[in-house]
Amino acid sequence: MFLLKNFSSKVFNDEVMKHHLPSGTYKSLKKSIELSLPLEPEIAPIVASAMKDWAIKNGATHYTHWFQPMTGITAGKHESFINSINGDLKLEFSGKELIKGEPDASSFPNGGLRNTFEARGYTMWDCTSPAFIKGKTLYIPTAFCSYNGEALDTKTPLLKSMEAISEHAVRILRAFGNNTTTRVTPTVGAEQEYFLIDRENYEKRLDLKICGRTLFGTKPPKGQEMDDHYCGRIRIRVSDYMYDLDEELWSFGIAAKTKHNEVAPAQHEMAPMFESCNLASDHNQLIMETMRTVAKRKGLACLLHEKPFAYVNGSGKHNNWSLATNEGENLLDIGTTEKDHMQFLVFLCAIIRGVDMHAGLLRMTAASAGNDNRLGAQEAPPAIISIFLGEHLTDTLKSIASGRRVFDENSSDVLITKVNTLPNPPKDDSDRNRTSPFAFTGNKFEFRMLGASASISLSTTVLNLIVAESLEYFSDIIDSENSLEKSVFKIVSETVEKHGKVIFNGNGYTEKWKKEAQARGLSNLSNTVESAGEFIKEDNINLFEHFGVFSRSECNARYEIMLGIYCNTLNIEAHTMLEMVDRQILPAIVDYSQKISTTYLNMKQCDIKNTTLLDNIDMFSKAIENITVARNDLNKSLECSEFKDTFEEAKYYCDCVLKNMRALRKHVDSIERFIPKKTWPMPSVTDLLYRV
Repeated sequence: MFLLKNFSSKVFNDEVMKHHLPSGTYKSLKKSIELSLPLEPEIAPIVASAMKDWAIKNGATHYTHWFQPMTGITAGKHESFINSINGDLKLEFSGKELIKGEPDASSFPNGGLRNTFEARGYTMWDCTSPAFIKGKTLYIPTAFCSYNGEALDTKTPLLKSMEAISEHAVRILRAFGNNTTTRVTPTVGAEQEYFLIDRENYEKRLDLKICGRTLFGTKPPKGQEMDDHYCGRIRIRVSDYMYDLDEELWSFGIAAKTKHNEVAPAQHEMAPMFESCNLASDHNQLIMETMRTVAKRKGLACLLHEKPFAYVNGSGKHNNWSLATNEGENLLDIGTTEKDHMQFLVFLCAIIRGVDMHAGLLRMTAASAGNDNRLGAQEAPPAIISIFLGEHLTDTLKSIASGRRVFDENSSDVLITKVNTLPNPPKDDSDRNRTSPFAFTGNKFEFRMLGASASISLSTTVLNLIVAESLEYFSDIIDSENSLEKSVFKIVSETVEKHGKVIFNGNGYTEKWKKEAQARGLSNLSNTVESAGEFIKEDNINLFEHFGVFSRSECNARYEIMLGIYCNTLNIEAHTMLEMVDRQILPAIVDYSQKISTTYLNMKQCDIKNTTLLDNIDMFSKAIENITVARNDLNKSLECSEFKDTFEEAKYYCDCVLKNMRALRKHVDSIERFIPKKTWPMPSVTDLLYRV
């Protein structure tokens, strides 16, 4: 079978390293990976040589340091293995070339960390994420920093956050008598939603090609009202795509496991198995890249925008997060013994406390111009951060805090089907709550706010840190008490009293919840501009500095970058709208209006009266006028260029430019359905959603 034979066939993984490296070199490298120790310099040339030989044997001619700048995607400069020595060409790859690269850092977002003329940047090998071959290039996962050491990527802070949470999680485990665990790793399984549309139609839409979403398009006659697409029959063309995608991902060592149709027409989802959050982050980037390339080969286009189509659900990315020891224990499993229960409660309370204290920061990690179109729109979690635990676990915490009994181990009932031939399986402790942005789902938490195109690195970094901070705080409580049971009771009681307000098990979509959340004192950051400021709040800067993840200047830089990307995104979308209106939409409406005007005049000359045609002429005339006025308003709003800072500019785009974009779309969409299909200059939303 392909899966068994070719899984990880393109990866320089542990099995390959063990086969190609000398025993001493392999053990040294393995030790660095497992214990997060610095790489011994003398083994780098040996590893590089073995990696090169393996890559060339598997068809590679080049290598690249693959990194993740603050653009949200990946980058890399490709170099061939060819080298000239005394005029002779040889294939070489040195230890120095493996460990460090030097791409031009001047053209990547830096938020003011460096001047434009300061171009030097460094990429450094991350040996915890294995190299792989894509095409004919060896990809080496790396971190990316400036000449002065500032992180210019998303990997570096993620790795630092993993160190922080491991240190303090191990400290908790020691308090519970576990003296063998040496490392705790945050694990992630990132579900990925996406749309598939016909490539030919995609190429005819400027908005899709430039912006990744439809900026115009009237509502299709059928959307997702019938709920017939969700988990329905997968069309042959889509199934063929999914099969090829799985094969390619498996060859990269990505355990793609789940695939199905999502709620909206032409929308689908894939989900990999859990793995270390650093590897999961790298793999999610590779998943998105592979989705696009496989789609193009199959005559399709893969859309990863958060809201490619109005009127139907957008796409998200559910970040399933948990904690695992190096001995294989999931720390979010409730366990079976009293001690297991107490340990679980400490980690659970650390998460509750961290999310409540830094809810705005967690919300900020999901903010983007694309995701602003999706969050809180009755299709995704609301913008208000809350935690779903289920009634049983919530009651347990309240019961402990009030001094009553702890766990009822047999709390799960059985599901009675009343059909003799069907089994009666045990029910979970709680139902699933799809309206919750942060839900406990058995032995993990599911952060459901991320947009489909987002990197999972920042949200995972923040989640790691806010939990690490609480674990550090709880460790001090445990150390100060002479009884483990008393300290756990104190931790639970304090968490319920001070942070229980963030727990909500109801419907997060209702207006009632918005009012209740406000009364509880929970924040409601409705868009990116409001959310970005969390990066530079004093408490959050202190959090980042305390764990050495970001300095104050790095926090300020990321704040500037986030707002800058927001402005650039809306600016590009607005200019795309203007081009489509000027070169496609208005000419099409004018042309059709002229045709029916000519028809009306010809009929009138024959003494044939047609009031319907006359009404249509009037309708198209008003549409041309309304669209022209809205087009001019949008164009004028883009001419404003004097802003005192990036926040003022972003606020202007949010309040003014976006408003004019929506007004222009409203006028165009309202007239589209009256124009014949052959005359309208682009495929309709119906064509896009239903031609696959």
